[in-house]
Amino acid sequence: MDPKWYVINTYSGHENKARANLEHRIQSLNQVESFFDIVVPTEQVIETKGGEKVQVERRVFPGYILVHMILTDESWSLVKNTPGVTGFVGSENKPTPLSPAEVDRILHTSTAEKPKAKAEFSVGDQVRVASGPLTDFTGEVAEVNAEHNKLKVMVSIFGRDTPTELGFEQVKKI
Repeated sequence: MDPKWYVINTYSGHENKARANLEHRIQSLNQVESFFDIVVPTEQVIETKGGEKVQVERRVFPGYILVHMILTDESWSLVKNTPGVTGFVGSENKPTPLSPAEVDRILHTSTAEKPKAKAEFSVGDQVRVASGPLTDFTGEVAEVNAEHNKLKVMVSIFGRDTPTELGFEQVKKI
């Protein structure tokens, strides 16, 4: 039988604990040959805390972990009865394996090299320009483009609101 990836539901915020419990049960019940990998999908995100950019790890799917395993009655029972695990994703008696494309997308997301900046800005926020030719000007956020980490800010120059495109790292909330 070929191993497949399955999604396991856990209590949100307890993914790492459920993973540790599962790894312990696999060892103690001597089921190592049925399990290949257990992953809590995460990504690196840059957040602004206290005006400083900080890189943090964020769970991509809170409340879920991925398990690469051979599904047998014994391995199914081992996972189902692990503390912190609420069950498999899929029908009640037959878990649905992930397709190879889904696994690749999820694992690629969780191992992306370049951290994403978290959009802590929204339309209408008042911001101050922190770098560039408009340093110390203030304005109001008119658009947020989280995909490209850019903002369109209406900056008052000589008494006129002028739309200016700035990167997330160039502005700070007031």
